[in-house]
Amino acid sequence: MANKEIYDLFAIKYARHERDARDNFVDDPDPHHGPMPIDYFVWVAKSKSRTVVIDTGFDQRAADERKRQLIRCPIESLKLVGVDPKKVTDVIITHMHYDHAGNVEKLPNATFHLQDMEMSYATGRHMLQPVFRKAYDIEYIVSMVRQVYAERVKFHAGDVELFPGIGLHFIGGHTLGLQSVTVETKRGRVVVASDAAHLYANILEAKPYPTVFNIGDMMEGHQKLFGLAGGNEDLIVPGHDPLVLDYYPPVSAKLKGIVIRLDVAPKKPKAAKSKKPAKAKKK
Repeated sequence: MANKEIYDLFAIKYARHERDARDNFVDDPDPHHGPMPIDYFVWVAKSKSRTVVIDTGFDQRAADERKRQLIRCPIESLKLVGVDPKKVTDVIITHMHYDHAGNVEKLPNATFHLQDMEMSYATGRHMLQPVFRKAYDIEYIVSMVRQVYAERVKFHAGDVELFPGIGLHFIGGHTLGLQSVTVETKRGRVVVASDAAHLYANILEAKPYPTVFNIGDMMEGHQKLFGLAGGNEDLIVPGHDPLVLDYYPPVSAKLKGIVIRLDVAPKKPKAAKSKKPAKAKKK
């Protein structure tokens, strides 16, 4: 990619949910595994010429309905990395689950980038089934449909280069139209997995997450993440793992535990290192 851009890449924590490990894996053999909370993030990629926001989080109403702890508004939190929400022009929606696709009205000048199959899934026949419908928020879905009618959604089909240095990669599995994002940074091409891998353990231990449309596609998606990362697990950032706040540095002492830099290599304890899944393919 001759004209690729290099981005600063940030993760902003905006919410948390206390839960047990059995809630994070399809088949957890130990029912007494204990607490394993998840965090909620939005991500920001900034180059010299553009800013791209990845996902938009949820609001207080959704937090109250689902008993999540909303720590801060994810959109107002963009200001922590110098981004004015009113000036954001491009937002990647990895998928339309409630925790990734709310608050779009707070980004009045943005175009939302979404996979064709995700909109079809979130508004089609599968939503007749509560098991698939429960992770979506009807108000957020309706809001996104309004963005379509306002010509503020750009649909993509499969893997595309969105901008120089920013790639969209169809994954599926977790939802029918889930996409992950690659971002060129000074340390290499970082894979923002979003919910293709909620936790490091999902991919490093081959233990899939239980909210799933197609478990076979989810497991194949783990392989694709490693392929996108050139087989280097340190270039994959899971979507909900609190460990990323330990592995990556904060942007400042004041923002420790809130905003971290993903464009520098993680510092993992040796015990955290695991072998990547077998047969990982480079792409």
